[in-house]
Amino acid sequence: MDAIELQPVSKSFAGRPILSAVTLSVAAGLRVVLSGASGCGKTTLLRIVAGLEIPDAGNVRLKGTCVAQAHRSPHMTVAQHVQFAIRYSRNVSDDTAERTRRMLKLVQLEDFAHRRPDALSGGEQQRLALARALAGEPRIVLMDEPLSNIDAALKAHLHNEILRLHALLGFTLCDARS
Repeated sequence: MDAIELQPVSKSFAGRPILSAVTLSVAAGLRVVLSGASGCGKTTLLRIVAGLEIPDAGNVRLKGTCVAQAHRSPHMTVAQHVQFAIRYSRNVSDDTAERTRRMLKLVQLEDFAHRRPDALSGGEQQRLALARALAGEPRIVLMDEPLSNIDAALKAHLHNEILRLHALLGFTLCDARS
């Protein structure tokens, strides 16, 4: 079973095609690098895999579980997104429900646990992505422009939150920013 499987995924914004029938299978344990010019769809593809965007066509499966399907809103709640990351982590041994609660509290999303990701603001979606990334207790966290596309006040807040979590949890942090 593939860790990630995209079955022809397409996505457009304002009538402009960003992804067109992208098919991809990634076996568990492989390292894949998405490379391309700015605006070619790398971030959109990752947002679809993460369940933060809905494809216009196709679907996404992670370890056999459909996490995104065309014309259907994300079926997982905020808490379920974090639980999914915990279940498929090799590093976490504690209780999934308790770990989920702690991760959501850490990024101040505990009151949003039952919402769907598409009902969150941009900053809340960024914090959900951070909770998912940290749920598996990684030793290294790589971020691709984690503070892009958000307003200046929220950008400053999230920057401080990332620094706080880095100090609290002790992971190695590398991020790319423009």
